[in-house]
Amino acid sequence: MLDIMQIQEILPHRYPLLLVDRITDMELKKSIKGFKNISISEPAFQGHFPGHPIYPGVLILEGMAQCGGVLALKSSDMTEEEMKQKVIYFMSIDKAKFRNPVRPGDRLDYELEVVRMKSSLMTLVGKAYVDGKLTAEAELKAMIVDK
Repeated sequence: MLDIMQIQEILPHRYPLLLVDRITDMELKKSIKGFKNISISEPAFQGHFPGHPIYPGVLILEGMAQCGGVLALKSSDMTEEEMKQKVIYFMSIDKAKFRNPVRPGDRLDYELEVVRMKSSLMTLVGKAYVDGKLTAEAELKAMIVDK
C-alpha cells in the first residue's frame, strides 16, 4: 500500500532509524499493518550481541511507533503540505511485553489498532509478529505536534 519512498514522505525518520519498510494495509482512524525486514547488516547487531544477534526490543517498539505515526498523520484532516510541518511525539509506551527474539533474516510484521483518537492525540495497541508468532506487544500514546 505504501512503499519506503512514500513512507519517507510522511515520516521524518531516515536510515538507520527508519524502521518500517512497507505499509501493507491501512484503514484510516482504525488500523495499520506494516513490516520491516531484519538484516544482519542492521547497525544494532554490531553490539547486540556479537555472535548471538538479537534485534533490540526498543527498536521493535520504535518500528511499531513509526507505523502508528503513519496512521496518525494519514488519519488527520491535514493536507499533504500541512503534514510536512508536523511530527509525532510518543507520550507513553505501556504494557510492553516481549515474547520471542527477533533475529537476522526475520520479517517483523507490525499490526496496530486505534483504541482512542481525539484531534491530535491517539492511543494504539500494537503487536509485532515473526512468522505469525507474537513477538512483542504494547500500548502506545502519541500526539501530533508542530516541527
